[in-house]
Amino acid sequence: MVSSHPAQVDTRSRRRAAVPPRPKERVTGLLLVLGSLTAVAPFATDMYVPGFPAMGAALHTSSATIQLTMTAFLAGMVAGQILLGPLSDSLGRRRLLIGGSAGFILFSLVCALAPNAYALMAARFLQGAAGAVGMVLARAVITDRFHGPDIPRYFAVLSQILGVAPVAAPVLGGAVLAVSTWRAVFWVLCLIGVLLLVGVLLKVPESLPPERRHGGGLSGTFRAMGRLTRNRPFMGYVLVLGFSSAALFAYISGSSFVFERVHHVSAGMYSLIFAVNALGMLLAGTAFARLARHIRLNVLLSLSVAVAATGTLAQVLVTALLGESFTGTWITLFVVMCGIGMIFPATMSLGQNIGRTAPGAASALLGGLQFLCGAIASPLVGAFGESSSLPMATIMLVSLALAVLTLLCLVRPRRGHGEISTTP
Repeated sequence: MVSSHPAQVDTRSRRRAAVPPRPKERVTGLLLVLGSLTAVAPFATDMYVPGFPAMGAALHTSSATIQLTMTAFLAGMVAGQILLGPLSDSLGRRRLLIGGSAGFILFSLVCALAPNAYALMAARFLQGAAGAVGMVLARAVITDRFHGPDIPRYFAVLSQILGVAPVAAPVLGGAVLAVSTWRAVFWVLCLIGVLLLVGVLLKVPESLPPERRHGGGLSGTFRAMGRLTRNRPFMGYVLVLGFSSAALFAYISGSSFVFERVHHVSAGMYSLIFAVNALGMLLAGTAFARLARHIRLNVLLSLSVAVAATGTLAQVLVTALLGESFTGTWITLFVVMCGIGMIFPATMSLGQNIGRTAPGAASALLGGLQFLCGAIASPLVGAFGESSSLPMATIMLVSLALAVLTLLCLVRPRRGHGEISTTP
């Protein structure tokens, strides 16, 4: 890989590159829509999980086949980000956002009407690809329009939404299933898609004017992505985000078994534990947005990776040496979630700043690898057993150890790659 020098972008050129900020009320509306676009994919991932048993019975198939519909959705999300993120650097953001929102509506409708599991699987893949458009382009739009200390603050907001959405989605899905069938969940997602489309039409103007778009068509945009993959610090941030996401997805997929089967807590108590840990992510994101005005982002990233890795190491050591501990597991996982809550906005801010000349391609690589690593890590917890907390903790530790290694070998925080000026 080719190393790059630290990003020392002249303030005047950076201001020219960004679209002038709108009045506060317009910025608030824009961020509300971009946050909703970011949340829709996690909602569509988790909202129908409570209906898995009913879906298997209704579609006359096994639980393993039903679980593959989630894998198909995650695969669609990765493919959608990798393809459409770079394409937006050539075509602009707004048209793709409108098309992606419309596609999400259509494929949610197809899911609701799916006659069998295989049709549902195909529709879920396409739904994931359409839903990925909002997630990948929300980051690109922020990079287009804002600069300086606004960047980490707004990426912290998106990261907080990503922390809350997986908690809220199953709750909303359970409420829908309490009054209707699993198909109603996809009707609700269809309605959410309609609201998003209206929001994009009203609140998200084009953020990439024609004169700033990449020439050379699709091949030109993917050449820009290729250049980013050869940028060692950028790929370091991508991999730190990906490995941290693997730890998060291992926690999401394994924590219910750990707390309900190993520690014998009720489903309601587990929901409380999950919500408290999500609150830790929220608080960490809020702290990051404030600290980013005064402390270098690479310093914050290094500290947050250290906190998350220390939390997982403590959990493994406590379990291995002292046995299963409900209190110890909860405390260490809370610490890990706080660390991850700061890793996400830090890597997004630094990575997008390095890739500012091709924000869509940069966002695609950051988001695509994030969910690819998550999709790989999720099933590993169950594969290594569910009678102990060690499989989940070990997978999380390995993931975060790789994040530490990547930070030291590729990112090299002392060199200050991707730093953002704190001058407003």
